[in-house]
This record gives sequence, structure tokens and C-alpha cells, in this order.
Amino acid sequence: MTPILLLALMMAPPETPAAEAYDTLVVCPEPYVEAMQPWFAYRTAQGHKIGVVTDTSSKENIRGSIRQAAQAGQLQQVLLVGDVIADGSKDIGVPVHYQKAIVNVHFGSEPEIPTDNYYADLDDDQVPDIAVGRFSVNSADELKTIVAKTIEYETQAKAGNWRRRLHFVAGLGGFGSVVDTILESATKKFLTDEIPAHFDTVVAQGSWQSPYCPDPREFRDEVVRQLSDGSLFWVYMGHGHYEHLDYVRVPDNSFPILSSQDVAAVRNEGCPPIAIFLACYTGAFDAPRVCLAESLHRSPGGPVAVFAGSRVTMPYAMSVMGTEMMQQYFQEQQPTLGQLILEAKRQSIQLQGKTGNRKMLDTMAQLVSPKPKLLKEERYEHLALFNLLGDPLLALPHASPVELKAPKSAHPGETIEIAGQTNTPGKVHVELVCRRDGFVTPLPKRLEYQDDHAQLTSYNEVFRTANNRSWHSIDVDATEGEFLTQLKIPDNCQGPCHVRVWVEGVSQVGLGSQDIEIIPLPTKGTVSSEMVTK
Repeated sequence: MTPILLLALMMAPPETPAAEAYDTLVVCPEPYVEAMQPWFAYRTAQGHKIGVVTDTSSKENIRGSIRQAAQAGQLQQVLLVGDVIADGSKDIGVPVHYQKAIVNVHFGSEPEIPTDNYYADLDDDQVPDIAVGRFSVNSADELKTIVAKTIEYETQAKAGNWRRRLHFVAGLGGFGSVVDTILESATKKFLTDEIPAHFDTVVAQGSWQSPYCPDPREFRDEVVRQLSDGSLFWVYMGHGHYEHLDYVRVPDNSFPILSSQDVAAVRNEGCPPIAIFLACYTGAFDAPRVCLAESLHRSPGGPVAVFAGSRVTMPYAMSVMGTEMMQQYFQEQQPTLGQLILEAKRQSIQLQGKTGNRKMLDTMAQLVSPKPKLLKEERYEHLALFNLLGDPLLALPHASPVELKAPKSAHPGETIEIAGQTNTPGKVHVELVCRRDGFVTPLPKRLEYQDDHAQLTSYNEVFRTANNRSWHSIDVDATEGEFLTQLKIPDNCQGPCHVRVWVEGVSQVGLGSQDIEIIPLPTKGTVSSEMVTK
């Protein structure tokens, strides 16, 4: 053990101050210390002061060490290393705390919730005060894989299209027609209004009637492909279980969305995403068998980190959590994953958030929730339900802003001028795209399911068309960070759109966008509103 890299924090009486002010505490059983050495060296070289607790047999002692370290006022995050073990066990791992369930038991969950939030709560109010994450592993080899993947994410990932891409996979709600309609509306509003237009979203929905549904027989292949392609975030919304997600249900048949058996097929050779499961049980890291979140995180080709629920989760508070997480990334631009989750949790317990989507969720929940008097308790309970499998110090990539000037409105067939400025050297891509709640091409409505190979194969083309929002795109050159170009608006383009730009640099990307309304010209024989006004 190298003293410079590994600062051991031993248990001491409460009145004895810690020897040094740590910003990070690692709870790591002695057999895993060697496998953690590359991580210790990397984080220490970044300037972090790291303390280590190697006695992991008691959760009370671990929390005592954390609170003692926090007295110096510098502690910001805790990393737990090892799978869940029973409290007081001599096995290799870190115990988990079981919190009494209040709300989700009404929805069929167990009476206790396994949670690492216990270690992040310094004043017993259930609200985390510091960030916490866990490398849930059963061997030193699994730990080496996760450590290597974490460091490579920050040091070897190249700039590229993945830096502006988000994947969303949605299963069927099944909570009843009213709640399902509200969730669908909230999701559509969230995708359209609260993710900046210069980011690219790809949606796959597990409903054969949706244009976002590929061939149901190949839905699992599409999900594996998304996880392998790389993106900023990969988000699943729907029902889940310990080792699998929901199914795409069609008349007289069903097809899996994803299971632990599919993890081996996920082979991300670019940049792995951060996976978020807004679903039940997918993060049940205390289960006898390895849960889906653990399988993905331990896999060399899987996500760099996974955020998931450990028991039954509920639509309202789960949607609030997801909304606040994206707010912390896009608007607040939190520097690390741990800080993003910490602030998202702290904001989620507040009644009424900063965004229109959050306010809508809070208002509608009062009207349709089966337990409207327990909404506050539901939000608090989700602080415990959702846990991070990953490094709380993981640095989040943020794009460099691109200043953009374009007309606020134009007509089909017109040529517009677009000017911009960027601090990121590289190839400049300029696009005219429709809003995320619209389509470039009219898509067929599916009212009847036909179990025919040709019909089902055609789903894939509709799926690709639904996710292709580009009306027109061009590549331009930038001179000393400035670019100027012209873009012709297609004759069939109309409605609310965006001009968006992304600059493909070597180690960084630049992103920017501006809204533009494409207004159809009046046809012969009609009178425009402008003429009437005059």
C-alpha cells in the first residue's frame, strides 16, 4: 500500500478530530485495495484528498467513519467498493441499509428498501448531504474492469456524435389509461421543451402502434445496438424486474426488451453511456442473483455507470427524479455524476420545481395519484429507492456553446443566412430540424396488428423515419472560429423547427441552436393575415 496514494482513515473516538480533511472517502475491503490502485493514483493526481476505510463489517462503523471525516467540512463524496453483504458479516463487501417502506408497500413492494442513501445522510433527515456511489463487484477482476472503464471514460473518449445523443427506451405504462396518458404527455413535453434542441434524441417505444416501435421481433436487438452505439445518457422508462425489463406485447405474442442474458452482446467500443433505469427492481443490488444494473455495470462493454431503483418505484416520484436529473445536467451543468444525482435528489423533494414539466407533474399527481396524501412521502422514499452503481467523481462531458444567428421565421423554398461563432476548432455541421413532437414525413397510423413478415419489417423504416428530424443539413468551414452559410428551406417544410449546429472537434464538441418558424406562403385565392391587418 503506497502511503501517498492511500490515506487510511481509522476509527477514532467521536471527540478525536480526523487527521486530515478528505474530499472523498472510499469504503473498500482490504482484498480489493490492490485492484483500486489505478483509481487511487488517477484521482489523487487530480488533486483529490482520499481517505480509505477497510473495515467494512459494520454499517454503523462505516457511517461513523463517514461522519467523522465530514466534520472537517471538506467531504463531498463516498465510494463504496464491493457487493452487498450482511451487516456484521466477514464476507468481502459493504453492508447496505434497509429503510422502512411507507408508500411503495401500497403498490406491492417489500416492507424494506435497500439503500446507500444511509451513508450520504449526515443528519438523519433522509436527505443526502454528500454524493455516494458503489462499485458493486464480487471479485477483484470485476473491480479492475469497472476501474479501467471509469478511467478510460475520462481519458480516452473521443469527441463525436455520442456527445450530443440521448437514447430513450419506453415500455408500456400499464398504470391505467388516465395515468398512462399523463405520463405520455409529460414525456413528450420533457423531450420537446426541456432538452435543448441542439441535442439529438433517439426514441424506441415498446408499443406496436407507435411509429417509434421498430419490428417488435427485433426490439431487443435495437436496444442492444443503442447501448453499444454510445451516447451521453441511455434512459429506460417502464416496468422492470431483477434481471429483465418489460416486453413488447402484441396480439397473441410478446417480445423481450432486454435481460441480463443480453448483456454479453453489449459491446461498446466507443464511449459507454450513463444508464438510467426509471423502473422497478432493476437496481436490486441486494438480491441473491446479480441484478440487471449490476450485470451491465460489470460488463466491459456496458455502461460506465447505472442509476436504478432497488424495489418497486412509482410513476410520479420517478418522473420527478428523471426531470430533476436532466435539469441538473442541461441547465445547471453539474461537473460530476455524483453531484448531479445529489442535487437532483435534493431538488426532487421540493414541491414544485423550476421547470414547467415538473410543475405539471406535481399538479397532475394531486388529481390522479392513488395516494395523493402521500406525495411528499413518495418523493422522499425515492431518495432511498434510487442508487448509483458507479463513481460519484465521474466527470460529466459538457459541450462548448456555439453562438448562432438565424432568422426567427422563414417560408418554404426560401434561402436563409446562418452565422455563428465557436471556440471549438473542427468540422461545422448545420441542420434544419423539426421539433421533437413532430415528423418530417407523415407516418402511417397502425390500427390493426398484422403478423406478417413484410408488414413487421416495414416497422423498421417507419422507426428510422420517426427519429430522423432533419429537413436539410450542410457542412461548412469556420475561419478563426466564425462561420457564415446559407441554407435552403425545403418546399415541403413547415411548422416549428430549429436551426442547430454541432462542431466536431478532436477532444471537444460545440453545440448551439435557435428556434425558427417555417410559415407556409398563402396559396392563390386566399388572403394572408398580414393583408387583412393592413
